[in-house]
Amino acid sequence: MIMTKLYLGVDPGRSKTGLALVNERGAIHALRIANSQSIDKEIVDFLQTSCPAQIVLGNGTNSSNIGQAVQKVLPNVVLTVVEEAHSTEEARTLYWQENPPQGWRKLVPLGMLVPPVPLDAYAAVILVRRFLEGKDE
Repeated sequence: MIMTKLYLGVDPGRSKTGLALVNERGAIHALRIANSQSIDKEIVDFLQTSCPAQIVLGNGTNSSNIGQAVQKVLPNVVLTVVEEAHSTEEARTLYWQENPPQGWRKLVPLGMLVPPVPLDAYAAVILVRRFLEGKDE
């Protein structure tokens, strides 16, 4: 059995934080919107038996506090901070790729549709993908 390397993407925020487990090819394994106030418990629950090869943290709002909490939970996992600019816009596009509009919504241009869920977890996926694209392996 081939073990897949998983990366934990973290899109930090004041009240909610997006979490994503993404493999080395950028495929999504799991998504979650976590409460930033209890991020340590949320990460333990989210990961369950998975141990990420690396943590990819966005450099936005509340980044240092969330980063410290994540490092307490996963002290032996390397944490890399990446640029977060425009990740929400890219997350919106990713959301519609993963969840194509149905019914009459197919007729509306995607730029006019508002996703029915918070995009923080999809933004975390974008952060991991940015990290992976910049890697030299």
